[in-house]
Amino acid sequence: MGDRGRTIERIRDGKAKPSQQLADAVERMLKGNTEFVLIDEQKVVFEKALALARHLREGRHCVLLVQGGPGTGKSVVAVNLLARLLGLGLNARYVSKNAAPRAVYRAKLTGSLQKGEYDNLFCGSACFVGCPEGFYDALIVDESHRLMSKTIYDKEGENQVKEIIHASKLAVFFLDEDQRVTFDDIGSTAEIEKWSQFHEAELHRDRLPSQFRCSGSDGYLAWLDSTLGIRATANERLDPASYDFRVFDDPVDLHEAIRQANHANQARMVAGYCWNWASKYHPNAWDITIEPWGYRARWNLSKDGSVWIMKPGTVEEVGCIHTCQGLELETIGVIIGPDLAYRDSQVVTVPTARARTDQSLKGFKVGLKRDPQAIRLKADAIIRNTYRTLMSRGTKACWVFACDPELNGWLKEAAGAMTKP
Repeated sequence: MGDRGRTIERIRDGKAKPSQQLADAVERMLKGNTEFVLIDEQKVVFEKALALARHLREGRHCVLLVQGGPGTGKSVVAVNLLARLLGLGLNARYVSKNAAPRAVYRAKLTGSLQKGEYDNLFCGSACFVGCPEGFYDALIVDESHRLMSKTIYDKEGENQVKEIIHASKLAVFFLDEDQRVTFDDIGSTAEIEKWSQFHEAELHRDRLPSQFRCSGSDGYLAWLDSTLGIRATANERLDPASYDFRVFDDPVDLHEAIRQANHANQARMVAGYCWNWASKYHPNAWDITIEPWGYRARWNLSKDGSVWIMKPGTVEEVGCIHTCQGLELETIGVIIGPDLAYRDSQVVTVPTARARTDQSLKGFKVGLKRDPQAIRLKADAIIRNTYRTLMSRGTKACWVFACDPELNGWLKEAAGAMTKP
């Protein structure tokens, strides 16, 4: 006869929790994986988040904002925190807008590239529209700088930061504002502060200050900021002993060097999104073509998707910002497209050189009519942040080729004339 929807209401309003068997399995996998070992400041942030999780209160919100640059271990802390909170019987999820980190960390944790029972522990940032208040004990948000206002898949979405705080008792945001790489990215300290205040949340802050990526070299990242014109630093020249940075005169040579460096499946090619995705509809078509060197390559997006960076053989393909952000390798090869150039003794951006199929600068032309100065500044920051992010994916080495000859020459000079061997 039915129960007039009471069963459905109980399911909808129930407090779902992972089974103890699942929680134990995740923790066992984590302990056997050296990639997820916590060190130094990572342990401090982990313990702080854990302490907050142990004092959750119904009807109250708590927010932990953790800031850190590339390679500080934000994702390592996030995955460890997920495992421990599950072990405590809490309803926790790892959240990221980009599918690539979710797929890769799940695969590294479980040892499988296939979808399975762990999938629901790794979810996108668009999952919390209409979610009951405080439904989740903890939401661990990696790459928080990539959060959006309007959710693409649900027109009722208002703001992903707001929705995540509303849906959780504890929201942990891992943030690097210099990695906002599209017009849609709204994640910032100010945005998290605003919605924390709106929800009357108890706001805590922490920082991961030490750089573990890029051979532990703060100097390289400071040099990148200076060289790309993101901010002035004292590192106008790169110490060759601090990091393996090379400039190639030929993209063919660069790609071959990456193949040779891929002995442990730890080297890949990436590029700025300045070439259309032709192979999406014509599998035999080349996406990236660079003359006069005769360079030909395809984007990684067609076949392997989010896990391309892990799959053997994908060294022949080229990744973009959307499929490598939040991930790392030992050696990264970067093709700097024509959207970044060197003119009149300074690095400049060329937004119109972006591919038509790239959505990062969607709305640029319309914005030029409304507020040209503001839209140019925003596009300029996105392009510079994109290359900063791409050029900080390598833990041991970054080798580059710039399509603009003047920029290639400037990079050689700024790096101390360290070119390909």
